[in-house]
Amino acid sequence: MQNSTSHGRSNPVAIWLLIGVFMIIVQVLLGGITRLTGSGLSITEWKPILGALPPMNEADWNRAFEQYKQIGQYKHLNFEFTLSDFKFIYFWEWFHREWARFIGVVFIIPFIWFVVKRRIEKWMINPMIILFLLGLLQAMIGWIMVASGLNDEMLYVDHIRLAVHFISALGLLCYTLWFALRLLIPASEQVIHPVMRQRTQWVLVLLVLQLLFGAFMAGLKAVHFATTWPSINGEYIPSSLFTSNWSDLTHDPLAVHFIHRNLAYVLAVLIILWQVQVKKIDGGKLFNRFTSIPAVLVLVQVVLGVLTVLYANNSTALLWLGVSHQFTGMMLLLSLLVVLYFFARRKT
Repeated sequence: MQNSTSHGRSNPVAIWLLIGVFMIIVQVLLGGITRLTGSGLSITEWKPILGALPPMNEADWNRAFEQYKQIGQYKHLNFEFTLSDFKFIYFWEWFHREWARFIGVVFIIPFIWFVVKRRIEKWMINPMIILFLLGLLQAMIGWIMVASGLNDEMLYVDHIRLAVHFISALGLLCYTLWFALRLLIPASEQVIHPVMRQRTQWVLVLLVLQLLFGAFMAGLKAVHFATTWPSINGEYIPSSLFTSNWSDLTHDPLAVHFIHRNLAYVLAVLIILWQVQVKKIDGGKLFNRFTSIPAVLVLVQVVLGVLTVLYANNSTALLWLGVSHQFTGMMLLLSLLVVLYFFARRKT
């Protein structure tokens, strides 16, 4: 993938992409708040355009509430909800969807302006098409996820679909940042180090797996199955684990909790060892600045994870700790991605 040779012309495009990165981060965090407040199934229709406006009068609110009353979450879990309670959860799901629409506007309008002003270079066209398709795919996956809970049986959305929605959002986030890095970081700042590039890639793979299990944790509400630390309900390896079949790895809440917790320890050790190795490389000030970040973030992430477990039964604390935990996980992912970009491919 080539870099732009005219950075002056490309800087506005890079700034636009970084604004997109920020907005996607906010969108993922709004998704976390929506999940933790139990708001995800409050809007039972998918209206990408007409749904931009919330109910505008009491009759509209009552109609939306009646639609919510038809699904299992209301019938079996929230049957004592008043209209005021419904408005609270409706707001978060509506805001989550509205922010997604806003991202679309922020993408499309500047894109048209850049085309008119000829700021888009030829090599940027395919990445921008991919970026648009990824955004569209993410919206579709979001509705498929919500639809999985709009029935009489489910109390929440399917946790596998939730994980797909989360990971695809991270894919969009990473692709947008990588595109921006191509415009911002000149080739002269990159370091040819195939070994550390490969090790960084493996750490990223393990981190994505950990984030995937974090999504399983969220979807299964697995944090509530073990609110003790460092033990898991008095055991370090719960005796009830893996006693039936392989599907327990992704469907049994306690098994998912166990895997997510222990993957965090493995990642923390690996990233600290990785940082010790990467600090031996003299790659310049910018490179050195970014390589100092991941080890700090992974330690903060572990601490937030522990606190989330310990305060899982406090709904207010769980909300803010859970969102902070999610945010730090994203920052860790992006910091490693930036370092990976610095490790250029071997020149041939």
